[in-house]
Parts: sequence; C-alpha cells; structure tokens
Amino acid sequence: MATKSIIVNGEERPGPAKRSGSNSEPNLASKTVGVWNEFARFLSDVRGEMRKVVAPSRKEVQATTTVVIVAVFLFGVFFFVVDWMFDLGVHGLLQKLGGLQ
Repeated sequence: MATKSIIVNGEERPGPAKRSGSNSEPNLASKTVGVWNEFARFLSDVRGEMRKVVAPSRKEVQATTTVVIVAVFLFGVFFFVVDWMFDLGVHGLLQKLGGLQ
C-alpha cells in the first residue's frame, strides 16, 4: 500500500498499468466525480469561513455611521469651496478676456 508521502511526492502506486493511446483520458463519470468533490470541498471551505464572520454590535454600527456622515459632510464642504474658487477664477478670466459683457 502506498504511503501518504509517496502520494504527496507524486509517485505512482503499484497497481494496474496505465493505458496508453486515445482512451487514456479519464472518462466523463470520473471527471464529474472530480468536479463534484472540488465543489463539495469549496462549500466546506465557505462554511468554515462563514463561521468566522462576526456581526458588528449596535455601538460599532453607530460609530461607523457617524464617521461616514461626518466624512461626507466634510468632503461636500471641501468640494463646494474648490468649485466656488474655480468658478471665481474662470469668471474673472473670461471677464478680462472680454468673453463676458
């Protein structure tokens, strides 16, 4: 019987000889089983990761919501001031060039 180290190292187990030729590819049933095993392992991993997920407390939600609201307000004020300054600059430039009468 093959040991785990032999299988991990990629060495073959003793057993029936491999077929050569066009029929040496795995058939549809073995491919389907392989895909199903990979999918089952994926679902198992998802379940394990979902066990690590922790919902935030009410206090944490309130704190992060406050931070977001304050940040949005500050960015709004910043962009309002920058837009106002550009408006003054462009308006002044157009007046000097005679674009505005």
